[in-house]
Amino acid sequence: MSKLMLAYIERQSPVHILSGTTKLAVFILWSILTMAGYDTRVMFVMAILGFMCFAFSHIKICEVSFILKMLVVFMIVNLVTIYLFAPEQGSIIYGTRHLIIKGYGRWTLSAEQLFYEFNILLKYLLLVPVAITLVVTTNPSEFAASLNRVGVPYTITYAVSLALRYIPDIQRDWETISQAQQARGVELSKKAPPLKKLRAAFAILLPLIFSSIERIDTISCAMELRSFGKHKRRTWYASRPFAKMDFVVLILAVILFCIGIWITFKNGSRFYNPFT
Repeated sequence: MSKLMLAYIERQSPVHILSGTTKLAVFILWSILTMAGYDTRVMFVMAILGFMCFAFSHIKICEVSFILKMLVVFMIVNLVTIYLFAPEQGSIIYGTRHLIIKGYGRWTLSAEQLFYEFNILLKYLLLVPVAITLVVTTNPSEFAASLNRVGVPYTITYAVSLALRYIPDIQRDWETISQAQQARGVELSKKAPPLKKLRAAFAILLPLIFSSIERIDTISCAMELRSFGKHKRRTWYASRPFAKMDFVVLILAVILFCIGIWITFKNGSRFYNPFT
């Protein structure tokens, strides 16, 4: 798999052997706990567990480096935007104000604001490794079967499966069209000026859109000929039955989820306050 897109990577790892339903259930519990509170202690432990999970999947960072770079840029922009629009949000939440840098006007930097934005950063570090691990270690068909098993209509889950399968196809078409354009003399190398590369990208985008529409029409016709959506239920070829390891992982996930919720809300607030 190319590093430019997220897609299923087939490997032999402890994470790959788990059922898609197990991984989806763990991710749901993980997301709820991540969004529920701002307890730094809980989030720090979860961040370590998330990176361990990514390491156990045997996925190389270079295989998902492009997505990681995009997420890093997004995180930086988000943290800067939070500070620009709410530079005193940390002081409002924690009820104290320990000034570090006296800036211009209302844009000062306090320890509370720095701690609040650190917690926001931790939230990203919690979700990103686990979300990437879920996508790249789960076969799209099995993932669709997992969604259907937890109650999502199979018409929606099948659309999700098609979308995940279509990501590598889009990239493959992009590279093919790009090479064809370069053979015609269109400059797309790193030496080309940014504005020229942007115009060249539009020359690739139009054929890509038309090829995508043609593929969508072919798939929709094939599904219609097979009476897709006629019945309320369907079976799944890629559905994987639960194994012993799945039950062990689910039990551990529920226990850790309950412990995390208890630690987060035991003091009556979802914010851990080290300034009191």
